[in-house]
Parts: sequence; C-alpha cells; structure tokens
Amino acid sequence: MVSGDLEPMRVEQLAGTAGVSVDTVRYYQSRGLLPPPARSGRVAWYGREHLDRLTRIRSLADRGLTLATIGRLLRGELDAADEALAMALSDVDSGGPETFGIDELARRTGIPLALLQAVTREGLLVADESGYTSADVAASFAGLALLEAGLPLPEVLDLARRHHAAMRDIAERAVALFDEYVRQPLRASGASGARGAQGGAQGAPGVEPAEAAARLVAAFEQLLPATMTLVSHHFQRVLLSVALEHIERVGDAPELAAIRAVGP
Repeated sequence: MVSGDLEPMRVEQLAGTAGVSVDTVRYYQSRGLLPPPARSGRVAWYGREHLDRLTRIRSLADRGLTLATIGRLLRGELDAADEALAMALSDVDSGGPETFGIDELARRTGIPLALLQAVTREGLLVADESGYTSADVAASFAGLALLEAGLPLPEVLDLARRHHAAMRDIAERAVALFDEYVRQPLRASGASGARGAQGGAQGAPGVEPAEAAARLVAAFEQLLPATMTLVSHHFQRVLLSVALEHIERVGDAPELAAIRAVGP
C-alpha cells in the first residue's frame, strides 16, 4: 500500500482528485512522468506523491513547457537556472496574443487549407505548440501577395525552403553561442555557489543558484530582442541592397529612383 497523509487511491480517484482524466494519468505514466504505483494483487494504489506530481506537471504544462522538458525537470536533469530559462522561453510563447489552429488560420485568411499546409511544411509558416497568431495571418497575406504579383507557387515554396534552412542554421548558431558564453558560465557559477553554501567548496565563491537563474533569464530577455533586431535589420538591408544592384544593372531611371525611395 501507499504511505502518506492521504488514503490510498485507485487511478479513478487519483484522476478525479487531480482534475485530470484517467487516460491522462496513464499517459503520464507511459512517459515516465509519474512514479509507479504500489500494487496489491492486480490493484494499483496511488498516494500523496502521485497527486503532488500531477499538480506539478499541470502547473508546468500550463506555463507552456513541453512534456519532454517537464520530464527533465522532474528527473533533476535541469538545474534552477535552466528551469528559470525554460519558464522564460515559455512566457515568450504564452504571453502573446490569441492562438488558434491551422483550420482557423485558413478561415481568417481565405487561403485554402492545403496551401497553408504546404507552406507550413516548407517552413514559410512556423507554428509553436500553442498554434498560430494574428502575426501568422499577416504573414499569410504577405505570402499571398507574392503569388498575386505573379510569382509561381513552386518558386515561392523553394524560396521558403531555402530561407527556413538558412534561418534555422543561424538560429542554432546563435543558441550555441548563448549556451557557451552565457548559460554555461552562469550555471557553473551557480553550482559553485551551491557547493560553497554546503561548506565543501574552496577557492573563488560562486553566486547562489537563484541569483544565477535570475541572471540567466535577464540575459535571455536582453539578448533575444537584440538578436531579432540585428537579424531582421540585416536581412532588410541586404534585400534592398541586392534589389538596388539588380535594378542598376537591368532597370531604367524611373525603376532605379523607385527602389532608392524604398530604402532607409
């Protein structure tokens, strides 16, 4: 039987107390998020440990964390700094406007669902776990404008594919730099602070884990918009520069003047 300050519960009672379905409890078990129940014959019994764990999982999921991240947190594979960063990342996604599915995106834009699914597969539209937002509606209209201007759909999809690959590569490099020069030093300083507090560390003292976590989140909140501004500004400048170079080679005077008027 299960020890604790609660009477042992069967799975139906646990689910009802936690406010989830039995299928959810079993799914979390299959993902290794819940410890195995005690057994008496063929009956599984649950207690306080399982209820507390379910409450914790729901709280983290409500913050927008994936089950994979939740699992790592519960297993102790992420420290306080990483947990704070994961929360900050989820806040960026969950703190924004209303989200909706691709069917609603098709309804709001009037773009055929099959076409939206195609551009999503090619990376032109990128939804997070919460879905799409009004910004994706604007992006969809922008893509539609390209088609209405006469660009062939296969060429637009190829451009989207190449742009997505390039942006993915840049994003991965940016994250790797953040990890190497910001996250890892802060985690190391937090870990040394924890050892010092336990009386087992010698040498230069580190910062407390909570302080390291706060510094990591502050660095992320500063560097994310800075990186986005740099990338978008650079792409705009390069695009206008290439367009100007092209018109200088093949265009006439009115076209050249029009392109120059668009530039910053």
